[in-house]
Amino acid sequence: MLLKEVCTASVVSCGPQTTVLQAASLMRHRHVGDLVVVDDPQDEGIPLGVVTDRDIVLEVLGNGLDPAKTTVGSLMRKPVVIAHESEDTTQAIERMHAHGVRRLPVVAQEGQVIGIITLNDLLRLFVADANLLLGVMTKGQINEQHARR
Repeated sequence: MLLKEVCTASVVSCGPQTTVLQAASLMRHRHVGDLVVVDDPQDEGIPLGVVTDRDIVLEVLGNGLDPAKTTVGSLMRKPVVIAHESEDTTQAIERMHAHGVRRLPVVAQEGQVIGIITLNDLLRLFVADANLLLGVMTKGQINEQHARR
């Protein structure tokens, strides 16, 4: 399945000069656990990095840094690991595994962010597929039982 078909299109992003305090507020109001840091937050922008709620807790609060003065640009994971909209879910999983990340910004051919795919998204997708397969198996068994009576 292509990433452009399954990624979450409503990406919440910010610029690298956004303070951690502003980022945390944005995460709270948009109900997300991550932000894609982009070069131009007014446009879809080119991804520069990703910042998670966990990054904020461990790197800023855990180190006693001031969230009102610390920027996400100093905190974001670099280099950013991305996926292209034309790739499939298997390639995304392989990239997540290779880089030890749980989220991939999905970019268009021109490089701007069009979505994000997370480990949770992929797990939901594969669990749904596994349930369909179980349904096929169960229905096949029922059909066989009825045919052999």
